[in-house]
Amino acid sequence: MDASDAQLKTISTNAFMDETEAIQALLVHVEKLAPLEDRIMAQAGYWTRQIRSEGIGHGVEAFLNAYGLDTNEGVALMCLAEALLRIPDSQTADALIRDTFEGRNWASYTGSGDSWLVNLSSWGLLLTGTVVDFGNDPQAKITKLLRNLVAKTGEPIIREALKKAMKLIGGQFVLGESVAEALDNSKSHLKKGYRFSYDILGEGARSDVQAQEYVSSYREGIALIGKTIPKGTSLFEAPGISVKLSALHARYSLTKSERVMNELLPRLADILACAKQAGVAVAIDAEEASRLDIELMLFEKLIADPRFAGWNGIGLVVQGYQKRAFYVIDWLAELAKKHNRVIPLRLVKGAYWDSEIKWAQLSGLPSYPVFTRKENTDVSYLACADKILSYKDAFYPQFATHNARTIASIMQVSENYGWQKGRFEFQRLHGMGEALHNLIVKDVPSRIYAPVGAHKDLLAYLIRRLLENGANSSFVHLLMDHSKSPEEILADPVAVTKTYKELYNMAIPVPSKLYGDARKNSAGFDFGNRAQLDALASAVAKHTKEPLAPVMDDTTALLLEAITAARAAFPAWATTDIEKRTAILERMADILEENYAELIALCCTEAGKTLADGVAEVREAADFCRYYAQQARSLHKPHALVGPAGESNTLSLHARGVFGCISPWNFPLAIFTGQVAAALATGNCVIAKPAEQTPRIAKRAVELFHKAGIPNNVLRLVCGTGETIGAGLVANKHIDGIVFTGSVETAQRIQQSLATRGGALVPLIAETGGMNCMVVDSSALPEQAVDDIILSAFGSAGQRCSALRVLFLQEDIANDLLELLGGAMQELKLGNPSDLTTDIGPVIDKEAQGQLLAHIEKMKKSAKLVAAAPMPSGLSGTFVAPHAFEIKNIGELEREIFGPVLHVIRFKTGTLPQVIDAINSTGYGLTFGIHSRVDDHIRLLASQVHAGNIYVNRSMIGATVGVQPFGGEGLSGTGPKAGGPYYLLRFLTERTTTINTAAIGGNVTLLAS
Repeated sequence: MDASDAQLKTISTNAFMDETEAIQALLVHVEKLAPLEDRIMAQAGYWTRQIRSEGIGHGVEAFLNAYGLDTNEGVALMCLAEALLRIPDSQTADALIRDTFEGRNWASYTGSGDSWLVNLSSWGLLLTGTVVDFGNDPQAKITKLLRNLVAKTGEPIIREALKKAMKLIGGQFVLGESVAEALDNSKSHLKKGYRFSYDILGEGARSDVQAQEYVSSYREGIALIGKTIPKGTSLFEAPGISVKLSALHARYSLTKSERVMNELLPRLADILACAKQAGVAVAIDAEEASRLDIELMLFEKLIADPRFAGWNGIGLVVQGYQKRAFYVIDWLAELAKKHNRVIPLRLVKGAYWDSEIKWAQLSGLPSYPVFTRKENTDVSYLACADKILSYKDAFYPQFATHNARTIASIMQVSENYGWQKGRFEFQRLHGMGEALHNLIVKDVPSRIYAPVGAHKDLLAYLIRRLLENGANSSFVHLLMDHSKSPEEILADPVAVTKTYKELYNMAIPVPSKLYGDARKNSAGFDFGNRAQLDALASAVAKHTKEPLAPVMDDTTALLLEAITAARAAFPAWATTDIEKRTAILERMADILEENYAELIALCCTEAGKTLADGVAEVREAADFCRYYAQQARSLHKPHALVGPAGESNTLSLHARGVFGCISPWNFPLAIFTGQVAAALATGNCVIAKPAEQTPRIAKRAVELFHKAGIPNNVLRLVCGTGETIGAGLVANKHIDGIVFTGSVETAQRIQQSLATRGGALVPLIAETGGMNCMVVDSSALPEQAVDDIILSAFGSAGQRCSALRVLFLQEDIANDLLELLGGAMQELKLGNPSDLTTDIGPVIDKEAQGQLLAHIEKMKKSAKLVAAAPMPSGLSGTFVAPHAFEIKNIGELEREIFGPVLHVIRFKTGTLPQVIDAINSTGYGLTFGIHSRVDDHIRLLASQVHAGNIYVNRSMIGATVGVQPFGGEGLSGTGPKAGGPYYLLRFLTERTTTINTAAIGGNVTLLAS
């Protein structure tokens, strides 16, 4: 590892550094700005007063000032603008229009300013080219008129009028729908002295075809831009282009680094070669924090490429809201020095903040890769700006900001370092910050970051812009709020930060504290963070090399001995103090996390799970232990019941006895641990019988339970076949309850056995499979839907009980979406599950493989093949390539197909009731997915489809303990839901104690009252 690589790993480690320590260091760095305060405030105050006196015009800022993110109406209009231009069928478009305009407070926005855009948005309905006339009292009439218009949206004129209005709004965010149009629209801005960086809309290619189309778009765009550059124009004066790497490769991620270097790097180098020839600088755009490490690795390769020696057109974007931004700048400076290069460096604050917070929480990361306070980001931005300006020979600085104070600060700092005003520039978004930048562009260069593309591609861009600039705390939003003085909105972020008792925002819990003090969130890994990924891979590799030890099947005699021992241990365990019992389970959760590498390796080698699936197994197992411990504490306390005077009534819960826990092979650690932990938490003893395919994982889990403090006879493991050990366990009259996860057929046999064995009536808690369906209508975002379909249908080789089996797809978008799906399936890699690059591991055994391959052959004859993932040559093992088939109706499937096979059914517009009937006709009711932007569709489907877990606009797998309690109805299980607040009740029996207090001398409490 060379010095640069070591520094990159250090940067990676800094992603999750303590925020308080990070900000304290940055505050020390920006102390040098304190003497400049008077000059900064004088300059920023002058600009602010000037803008307030002149106004901010008629563009996006006027829109955002009327519709901030704190209003449902603002977000609704943006979503409508994006979706209306994309939805192909009128019926769905009409439904979305109704959803948007009904029940919202549009009247409060009419006449809110003289901006034509705001008023057209509020009155929003361009009818045959004219604005609706509301007469003398628009406030009173608008709501009624909108309601009447919405009621008639079946008329094409209303729909087309709205599309025109929405396209008008979209035009304020996008400079042109093509590079040629954008170049033409840029002329008026060029006359004012502005420069341009064109951003071709599009990110996150899902297929190689998409990626190649983006490559062509960039090449063509660069050629057109180059033709407009006058001779003699310097590189940094000329227009540039911004490139998103996720658009250039469908698998742009750290886990695919070999493919990225072999496939994405040459594409990017080809684009740069075109740019060099055209005299156009390229800025490699920043994306999610999990992509920074692979981006820096690529950037280093490009800077070192001899083809670009002496050319300073390879630029990078750094996000100030990332904790490691400050350290990235030092690394870039050394890179520039090493290769004798000037790097165009754009500093932005960042536009994925909410997503980064959510992703860190879901993933159980050590901390957040971004700052949790806006002021902390502002401090980081200033510190990064100062750091950039301190390297006079390394960078051509480009400061992207719409904040007057930030611009004034940078100008003062640049003077201190002796920078000439033409040696750096400011940047703004098209449609944003125009009033402010118009004031500075005459003295300091200003560049417009201009989106280019079809309005239907706007969604991801619009939402980020809204979050970045529409939030109430942003300068753009506060600028025209005359209730606040210039001094208030120009407050020094350094001074504000110092006023906080806690530099970390305590309103946003660290991921481990997501559930408060009640329980700890399980720890996970960021697969895009090099330091974390290397640590995970190396730790697991030490265990995957170990051969699997044999596990002998137990005899019926050993099963009976285990049951006898458990019954003898029950009285002591049932009366063990609840705090002691639950503390053992919480210790078990800690031990699971301490032994993560060994357990993940076992999941890979014995169950064929990928590393990501293995991490999820350990996390879920730990979550079960902590959640059931928390729930058991609350259930333990007797509950006093209100009754007549002279009497006390108390309800208490008590353990039942010995539970048989029969767990599946598809979640050999998580479900096994969850079943056992639930029974133990409630004071029951356990005979645990794992699936015969995965006994080693269960054996190790039991060893860890014992290590945590569970007495040996309280938890006993028995291994063997379902026909002998499983059947013997169920039939034994000394078993007081059965917990089972597996097939419907096996659950029915267990139910029959319990009914005929005699003795006490005991509970059966069963979670079985499902004919799980997803409905995607024409309002859904195709890219998001495809991501969730791929994950839901093919994740874990389709071997989840929650996996997607049948996709109902509205025919208006079916062809395009299936083409996208097919392309995405070609990017899936089957292989060794312990290999980081593997997406799909093997199915559990040869029997399962044979059944799946037979079904695939049957489908090839009776259905239409949509796509199949490639099967690598020479791959040995029980692998089944993901397949997707089109069928006519769900009745063609006689049973659940438990593997990576997706069945697609097209449905006509307006036939959702029939779709619901078809889904319910299967009798299953486990999971159900919806992809739609129409609230009426979502409400109808969610209320009418019989399913235990309903997921809207997300994947159908990965239920989180305590957040998405998991279980089904009908053929999919008995309930209650695992990981939910009612689950433990089924492990307990209720007793009510009634005492006649009047019998011992009267009711003293009644007399006292």
